[in-house]
Amino acid sequence: MLKSKPDQIHGAGLPRGVWVLGFVSLLMDISSEMIHGLLPVYLAVGLGVSMAAIGWIEGVSEATASITKLFSGVLSDYLGKRKLLTAIGYGMAALTKPVFPLAQALSHPLEWIVAARFIDRIGKGVRGAPRDALITDMTPPAMRGAAFGLRQSLDTVGAFAGPLLAIGLMIVSLNNFALVFWIAVIPAFAALALVVFGVEDAAPADGASTGQPPMKLRDIRQFTAPFWCVVGIAGVLTLARFSEAFLILRAQDLGLILALAPIVLVVMNVAYAFAAYPAGKLSDRHGRKAPLLAGIVLLIFSQISLALAGSLAPLVLGVIFWGLHMGFTQGLLAALVADTAPTQLRGTGFGVFNLVSGVMMLAASVTAGALWQAFGASATFYAGACFAGLAFIGLLALTREQPANQR
Repeated sequence: MLKSKPDQIHGAGLPRGVWVLGFVSLLMDISSEMIHGLLPVYLAVGLGVSMAAIGWIEGVSEATASITKLFSGVLSDYLGKRKLLTAIGYGMAALTKPVFPLAQALSHPLEWIVAARFIDRIGKGVRGAPRDALITDMTPPAMRGAAFGLRQSLDTVGAFAGPLLAIGLMIVSLNNFALVFWIAVIPAFAALALVVFGVEDAAPADGASTGQPPMKLRDIRQFTAPFWCVVGIAGVLTLARFSEAFLILRAQDLGLILALAPIVLVVMNVAYAFAAYPAGKLSDRHGRKAPLLAGIVLLIFSQISLALAGSLAPLVLGVIFWGLHMGFTQGLLAALVADTAPTQLRGTGFGVFNLVSGVMMLAASVTAGALWQAFGASATFYAGACFAGLAFIGLLALTREQPANQR
């Protein structure tokens, strides 16, 4: 179980399209994280939204994105036009960005912000599975770990550059949320332009054709046990990894000032970017299972540190462990989907994977908000550690994996 295909071309460079899609992700994440790094605090402090309500907003938003990925993945398999759906998704996200600075001047700002957040996440859902399937099409099987690790790393560079920009602008502008949100519009439209003019559809590197007849229900039988194991473990792990909004709120709970709230995402994403590409390359050579187990252990340490934190120092340690966990798991899970999904149903495979992850993210964030409001912050993070332990046991129980160079 959990096998990737033989490594035959170590040392060859990754395809140009993989790099371009990585930089597209970087630019869009700069834009999104400039907004999302401030949004939880703005909702809680500026608009007086409760922790339980924030949990619902974050959970439903992320679940919406993941559920949408199922349909976009199926459609990308049917049409064989992965670039088109990727561009539509990035376009939807870019068009929502001006709503955030304009919302303050409108009646019912919370409703406008929530609507923009949902549409932005739908855009993420529309682009996610086709983009990952397109990366799989472009990349030789023996380099998939590196390809997804690179995409995750560049995506994550954007995820810490965005909050850094937000911090600087908040300090210079004396906490002018609208100014920060307006500047965030620029990289979003740059990302859209890059995907429109810099990316082309590709025939799969393993020689399979794209463009399939409409999926039928019986096609689900083509997904084998290793694929469903990946989906199941990822689902349980997602229960432990609720929205990063709760990391920001935990920092504020421990006394971090308003303008510095996005620093939590900076620290997390620096650790994430540092780990993702090396973890992907390591998994290409020695198998996916060991790095994934290490990533789950890091999450358990993170949750315990965040639960026990009484000052900012243990919080920083917990946030670093959280980021390292992301680097050791997210790209590898995507690579495992690419490894185990049927070639002609790759988009659908990524869609199913993200659907399950999205439903679990909704459950995780709603549970996190409810536990926080009822029992305090520590209960939220202790519950996360328990779910991470279940994912560790499930992964450990799988059949022992062979290293890539022995397959």
